[in-house]
Amino acid sequence: MKVTFVALGSEQLSVSLLAALARRDGHQVGLAFSAALFDDRYFGIPALARWVDDRAAAVAAVVEQRPDVLACSVLTGSYQWMLGIAREAKQRLPALKVAFGGVHPSALPERVLAREEVDCVCIGEGDEAFPAWLRALERGGPTSPIPNLAFKGREGQTVFGPRAAFIQDLDRLPFFEKTLWEDHLRVVDPYLTMASRGCPYRCTFCFNSFFAELPGRGSGRYVRQRGVEHMMGELVAAKRRYGRLRFIDFQDDVFTVDKEWLRPFLARYRREIGAPFRCLVHPRYVDADIARWLAEAGCVWVQMGVQTIDDEFKSRTLKRHETMTHVSRAIDALRRQRLHVQVDHILGLPGEPEDAQERARQIYAAHAPSRVSTFWATYFPGTVMLREAVASGIVSEADAEAFNDGYLPLMRNAVALVAGAERERDFRAYDLIFRLLPLLPARWRGRIGPRVFRKLPPAVTQALAYAADMLAGLGLDRYEERAYLRHYLHHLAKFARRRLGFSLAPATLRPVGADVVLAGC
Repeated sequence: MKVTFVALGSEQLSVSLLAALARRDGHQVGLAFSAALFDDRYFGIPALARWVDDRAAAVAAVVEQRPDVLACSVLTGSYQWMLGIAREAKQRLPALKVAFGGVHPSALPERVLAREEVDCVCIGEGDEAFPAWLRALERGGPTSPIPNLAFKGREGQTVFGPRAAFIQDLDRLPFFEKTLWEDHLRVVDPYLTMASRGCPYRCTFCFNSFFAELPGRGSGRYVRQRGVEHMMGELVAAKRRYGRLRFIDFQDDVFTVDKEWLRPFLARYRREIGAPFRCLVHPRYVDADIARWLAEAGCVWVQMGVQTIDDEFKSRTLKRHETMTHVSRAIDALRRQRLHVQVDHILGLPGEPEDAQERARQIYAAHAPSRVSTFWATYFPGTVMLREAVASGIVSEADAEAFNDGYLPLMRNAVALVAGAERERDFRAYDLIFRLLPLLPARWRGRIGPRVFRKLPPAVTQALAYAADMLAGLGLDRYEERAYLRHYLHHLAKFARRRLGFSLAPATLRPVGADVVLAGC
């Protein structure tokens, strides 16, 4: 069979793995990709996004490939866009079968499957379910339930399969299929991978708060680690294919969760790969040994969730049980090894004490991370935070319905829903301060306050915050921002060739050995 995957903005490892599984079973795989320029965290500019919109090109790619199956890995923010692609593709390819998987369909399988654009929904992990569905389609369609799948039967009825346990042996799975992306992205800029699955925590704002419970009890360990040999096998094969891995991004929920695994892996990584890398950690899974091992192996950036500095509120409301003592010790341990530390901080959490942002400013000034990355509280479908917000009246039933249908405007947050314009001005002022702190000399960090910034128009504080964030990344030689800018140059050049009829040579793709790089960047 011919399977076309749809992706938006960047590589999705879920797509890379499902493509590898489909190809292993003998299916042809293809990709319809949209760069989604000016519609992301850094450059959210709707007017420009509309001007360079490549949705029609993504649909055209689907039609040109003429697949039997269209597969979409869906987040809440991409749900409506994916529905639109599926709708247009089905209009032009009436026999096309459409499968939706990922976090959003797993949270709301009945709602998603009720859409006429969708024929099948994967609930939870799809490593066995998706290949089983493809095999059933080859035989004319499934005749019995398939674990972790819900689909529309031959008579139009809805069929729900049982929930399967989590796959325990990740080494049974193939390596990520990277060739799928080579015509669209700089695969090694950065090279995305994961060494584990699952998170040991159930933060109420995160999909793990429900995803870990999907199979029910007795479903096996949720946090699972690939073997050192399996993980190294992937990286060695990638190095052989691409010649040089310029930067590696480990996207594990908590990369340092298994200390006994980490030490031998990092020792081999240092000897056999040696590329700079970044990873995500948790304050309770960082100590002096781990910080030293990471630095010695070539780690450059570490990302760590803090979210709020109020210990009691964090434990009671967010179900995060680390304290600010854990956070400050982790930051200090990492900085002693000269690692750049990015902390994630959420603004507008429901019920957070009003002085929490000022106390956060003091903590971040005293234990200075390299970057404070801020996010507005967002109520994602299926999460405990949304359920509790509806029950308490913080979020209306109408707003919850909009969220469930994927309508999550970038700045829709608890402040706008509850606190009003005055609190929103306060949060925007602290948003700017947090992003400015890494740019300031140490003696100034404790002196900068929110009073002046509260008076600025929201559009000005937002623009200054974006500029400070980008400067912090570029000034610290943060590879992610440089790769991000190169990504934009390449896709703007493609837009120029497609829509304006001329070529921008510095952003054309050219092979170097087996690598794919941007000439002139």
